[in-house]
Amino acid sequence: MTTPKAIFAGSLFFLGLAACEPVPGTGGSTGVNSITVPESVSSIAASFQDLSTARVKQEDGCYWYTHRGPVETTELPLRTTNGNPICVRPADS
Repeated sequence: MTTPKAIFAGSLFFLGLAACEPVPGTGGSTGVNSITVPESVSSIAASFQDLSTARVKQEDGCYWYTHRGPVETTELPLRTTNGNPICVRPADS
């Protein structure tokens, strides 16, 4: 009769160990090449944005940052206090 209890206890043990595994994208290295934002950019960026995750996307030449909300993690364009996107090259017309 101890065998079913041992199997159940062993299963719970391994399930408990799985809870110790870090979840990808919730901290530490995100696998994205972050850069140090120049002072000229950080001085015009709105204060609620995470500048530590900011980087320039090759597709549009604009700064983007990672917003970690209570439900999901989203890539958002870095914006000025007026709401304008911050880019290093003009947008294609």
